[in-house]
Amino acid sequence: MAVEDTSKPVVVAEEANPNPTDHPIDRYHEEGDDAEEGEIAGGEGDGDESSKSAVPQSHPLEHSWTFWFDNPSVKLKQATWGSSLRSVFTFSTVEEFWSLFNNMKGPSKLAGGADFYCFKHNIEPKWEDPICANGGKWTMNFPKEKSDKPWLYTLLALIGEQFDHGDEICGAVVNVRGKQEKISIWTKNASNEAAQVSIGRQWKEFIDYNNSIGFIIHEDAKKLDRGAKSAYTA
Repeated sequence: MAVEDTSKPVVVAEEANPNPTDHPIDRYHEEGDDAEEGEIAGGEGDGDESSKSAVPQSHPLEHSWTFWFDNPSVKLKQATWGSSLRSVFTFSTVEEFWSLFNNMKGPSKLAGGADFYCFKHNIEPKWEDPICANGGKWTMNFPKEKSDKPWLYTLLALIGEQFDHGDEICGAVVNVRGKQEKISIWTKNASNEAAQVSIGRQWKEFIDYNNSIGFIIHEDAKKLDRGAKSAYTA
C-alpha cells in the first residue's frame, strides 16, 4: 500500500537535546495520549454517534516494520559486534509510523557513531540473519546534518512499497559519523543483478540523488572490509 502524500511531509522539529546519546525516540507517549486502549478522547456516553464517528481510520501497511538502534556509547564497551543493537518499536500502519516519526530525532540530532535502522519485522539488521546473509547494500553519502530529509523519503518509499522489487528489500539504516552521514538499503539476494540495479536506480529517483552509488555484497564486506568493491553501480 502506498503511503499517502509522500511529497515533502511536515516533520515536527525537535528541541536540542543536552545528551546526544539518548535514545532516538525519547518523547513518545510523554505528551498526552493518556486514554486507555479503545477509549475515544472526549467521548461521553456509549451511545454517542458523534464519538463513534471520531474513531480515526487505520491504514495498514503491507508489512510490519521495526526500528532498531545501536547506541554509540554502548558500542565502545561491547564484547561482540551487534550486542548493543536493540529493537525499539514495531509499527504496521501509516498512523503508527507518523506517531513515531514525529517524536523521533533525525540523524542530524544523533551522536556520532549511532546507527538507526528500519527493517521489515522479524529481520534483524545483521549479516548473520538468514534473510540478509546472501544480500548486500546500496549506500548514499551525505554531508554532516544533511540526511534528515533523504532518510524520511527513504522510509516512505520502503513502507509505501514504492520499489518494483520491494520483496528484495530487507530494510534501511542511517549511519551517523564524524564527518558525514550514510544511508543504506539492504537487500536479500545479491546475485539478482536486475533487481538490485532496479532498486538502486529507483532509490536515486525517489531521493533526487545525482551522484553515483555502489552496491556492496555482504560477503565481500566481511572478507575485505573497506577494501570491498562495488558489484553494481547506479
